[in-house]
Amino acid sequence: MQSVEVVEEPHVLILIAMEAEAAPLLSKLDLPQIPLDVCEWHPFLAYSGKYKDLRVSIVTNGKSKCKEGEGEPVDNVGTTPAALATFVAINSLKPSLIINAGTAGGFRSKGAEIGDTYISTILRHHDRRITIPGWDNYAKGHHESHSCNRLANDLGYKIGIVTTGNSLDANDTDREIMKVNEASVKDMEAAAIAWVAEQATIPFFALKCVTDIVDGEHPTHEEFLANLGTAAASLQTSLISTIEYLSEKNGKHENL
Repeated sequence: MQSVEVVEEPHVLILIAMEAEAAPLLSKLDLPQIPLDVCEWHPFLAYSGKYKDLRVSIVTNGKSKCKEGEGEPVDNVGTTPAALATFVAINSLKPSLIINAGTAGGFRSKGAEIGDTYISTILRHHDRRITIPGWDNYAKGHHESHSCNRLANDLGYKIGIVTTGNSLDANDTDREIMKVNEASVKDMEAAAIAWVAEQATIPFFALKCVTDIVDGEHPTHEEFLANLGTAAASLQTSLISTIEYLSEKNGKHENL
């Protein structure tokens, strides 16, 4: 399989599903909006420019197209828009490093607390179930994240396995799979983005700020909504620190 050619100039692509998650960072960086010249019908929004000496692009998933009975447009979340946004962004922007940033659930059993920032080590799925030998491992997934141990240590982030599914909550089967996956963080996009980056042979890692405790006592949706604003602000702080860290390294992803 032919890999996607990347430009020589270091270029960090940050993929963020929700506008509320991206808004503080976009305000801070003041990047101009640009077109993604792959097709005309996609809903994705892109912003790109220089922050200090580093070229940075941010792509969000845009809003849903409302159909009768669906109510107002909402952010396109989940693995389908995430994978397609990554494909479109790679082919239009030619990044040298990809980061999936966003909010996520954390596991108290793994030491997660509200507001923690996590860097991924491995990315897996917890709601793809194919009970056929060989296919079962494919369904679970095992996408290696770009190693960022030095970055995580220097910036005070935690590291752990990220598990991805298309539901905000989790049923008992999901919970059992997440336990087997040894997940520290649960989200709705990262493993899908990791798969696309893997096909294109572009280094990738996820950076997630914890909004809710998956194995806690509060309903997920209530805790998520209550903490989204705080987590988005925390996400901005973590992303700015990460971008500045990468800028000091001239955007090079080696030895992170």
